[in-house]
Amino acid sequence: HGAAAEAYQSLRTSLEFSRLGQEVTTLLLAAVDGGADKSQAAANLAVVMAQAGDRVILVDGDLRRPQQHEIFGLPNQQGLSTWLQGGGDPPLQSTSVEGLQVLPAGPVSGNPVALLSARRLGERLASLRPRADYVLIDAPPVLAVTDAALWASQADGVVLLVNAGATRRDDAQRAKTVLEGVQAKVLGAVLLNADKGAGVSG
Repeated sequence: HGAAAEAYQSLRTSLEFSRLGQEVTTLLLAAVDGGADKSQAAANLAVVMAQAGDRVILVDGDLRRPQQHEIFGLPNQQGLSTWLQGGGDPPLQSTSVEGLQVLPAGPVSGNPVALLSARRLGERLASLRPRADYVLIDAPPVLAVTDAALWASQADGVVLLVNAGATRRDDAQRAKTVLEGVQAKVLGAVLLNADKGAGVSG
């Protein structure tokens, strides 16, 4: 309940309408930079979607600073990193929210980018699509490393996360350009941590 919950419910509704006439199952929540609390935003949206009756899988695609297992209080011995290496069934974990499953990041690798390739991510996302109405992906910030661009190239849509009063306009534009460079479909942007009257800095 409250203004924040209402905002996430409104975001879910907007995403629902974005699906009209097209398949939008896998969604990347892509922060411009490290200032936005992207993992909390992804978790909040996943909870709201599940509470609305959607089957949701939240993938912690941040193999550098994973947080979803901490947010939901889940073990992290198995996850995305072990699945990318070994294949098989995804090590999904149930949560206290009905309809919401989490794929934690798994043990952090010394060289995360070695596990990531567009082909491998595409194959893994394809296997998750039939299991959920939405697959949400929490990845590192777009301007920090190449991981987000790799995810974006395989996702059905991208929501760009902008931190109010901290993200610079030119950085947001650069992030959008990076995403468009891998032919990602940018569905829109979300302003996080916004106080009344706050905006994006110049």
